[in-house]
Amino acid sequence: MRKHFLFIGLCIFVHPLLSQSFDPKLFSKLDFRFIGPDGNRMIAVAGEPGNPNVSYTGAASGGVWKTEDAGITWKSIFDKTEDSSIGALAVAPSSPKQVWVGTGETFLIRPAHAVGNGVYKSSDAGKTWKNMGLEKTFRISRVIVHPTDTNTVYVASMGHAHGPQQERGIFKTTDGGKTWGQVLFVNENTGASDMSIDPKNPETLFAAMWQADIRTWNLNSGGEGSGIYRSKDGGKTWEPLRNGLESGPTHPVGKTSVDVSYTNPKRVYALVEDTEPRLYRSDDGGDSWKLMQKDHSMGQRAGYYTRLRVSTANEDEVYTICVGIKKSIDGGKTFVKDFNQWAPGGDNHDMWFDPKDGNRILCAHDGCLNMTYNGGKSWRNINLPIAQMYHVAVDDRVPYWVYGNRQDAWSYRGPSRYLGGYNIPLGVWHGTGGCESGFAQPDPFDNNIVWSSCYDGGLDIFDLTTMQSRDVRVWPQTQIGATPADAKYRWHWNFPMVLSKHVKGRVWVGSQYVHETNNGARAGR
Repeated sequence: MRKHFLFIGLCIFVHPLLSQSFDPKLFSKLDFRFIGPDGNRMIAVAGEPGNPNVSYTGAASGGVWKTEDAGITWKSIFDKTEDSSIGALAVAPSSPKQVWVGTGETFLIRPAHAVGNGVYKSSDAGKTWKNMGLEKTFRISRVIVHPTDTNTVYVASMGHAHGPQQERGIFKTTDGGKTWGQVLFVNENTGASDMSIDPKNPETLFAAMWQADIRTWNLNSGGEGSGIYRSKDGGKTWEPLRNGLESGPTHPVGKTSVDVSYTNPKRVYALVEDTEPRLYRSDDGGDSWKLMQKDHSMGQRAGYYTRLRVSTANEDEVYTICVGIKKSIDGGKTFVKDFNQWAPGGDNHDMWFDPKDGNRILCAHDGCLNMTYNGGKSWRNINLPIAQMYHVAVDDRVPYWVYGNRQDAWSYRGPSRYLGGYNIPLGVWHGTGGCESGFAQPDPFDNNIVWSSCYDGGLDIFDLTTMQSRDVRVWPQTQIGATPADAKYRWHWNFPMVLSKHVKGRVWVGSQYVHETNNGARAGR
């Protein structure tokens, strides 16, 4: 009986502590400051047509940024909204102060991509934003504003892609976003991965559809719902395009992309994930198609890329956007051999061509952003503070150091304070083993030891006294390429890791099992 009274007494004592909340005013005078490391993933770009000073770029999980001086300085303009994952950007051609943002990333390769909460609109060039709905679309690949009517807007939605869903396809508003109608729905497993409009006859639209679902262990890409669809009546009715464009029930394909030439809208290009990536061309507005190329380098890891764009200056100049960028100047017949396929950056996702000056090009990629004003003869790289960090940790030093893993890089360590001045230069950050995913955790018993993880079960111990790392992964055999059923241990891209604060040398990591070491992963554990 005494035990029951003790338990009740503890509950009465602990409950008020658990229910306490901090007064927000305690933090009202604190401001966030950028300390590093360098930024990375941009996946959407758009500019104000005819005004080389104004451009916008959207980060995979770092909001929207704007320049008003041709890229010299940039300002974050999306911080006050409730989502930071950007999938698409659009500037209204007839009213450049109207800017639209579709949230949620559609370049899928692992089950760790941020989702969105709908579409946003600004009527003052990005000073203020309003959520205009479509919250359940989760991933928006493209937003297109009618060339002359700012109230008519189309949104391409992938859906969350983790299972069957109705909020996929093409949505349209004719009242500036107050109400929306779903004008194209293929099936509950197929979303829209891209979209394009005829600039001279905006009643004609093309939708690139992708049947896909992503699981913790696999990405299932492809199905009979994938393919290119066309509407000639502003989205009221749609038809799948089959004449020469292989897709559908008898030839299921994967992710697709489509773009209409600005100078000659009869010229349309499509990039299709197939047994090998295929580039198609139509010279009659989509009525018939011709296969131009089969080339793996146009669509490696198709879910993460598969996008193409046509120059606004030349209908024959088409770019396939992938790990590198391939350029054709003869309508897709051949690719330019001396074009640097790795320029302007690796792992490219989006390109925008100024409709009033085809030499002005913006390119978003996993290294951030590149800009050119001379048609690609030279590029300027922009690096913004948008690093995708998986976790953050600090040690017990005074002043303390900050640790974390950055997508597309490695485990980082950087100071919270720098004697050289208020700003912390990127050069004082350094790697601590591991790789782009996971954790970088200082040992709670020894600040000179850092545990850093990586995908596929990778795990390092980094010694700051020697600046050397030691591989201590649970299982030495890589599982890359193995089917989940055949893998001994199945590791999430961002598998969990916990360091004991009570027992020195005790660490837990998780595959489909929990693994434990009690001696700091030394041999013989």
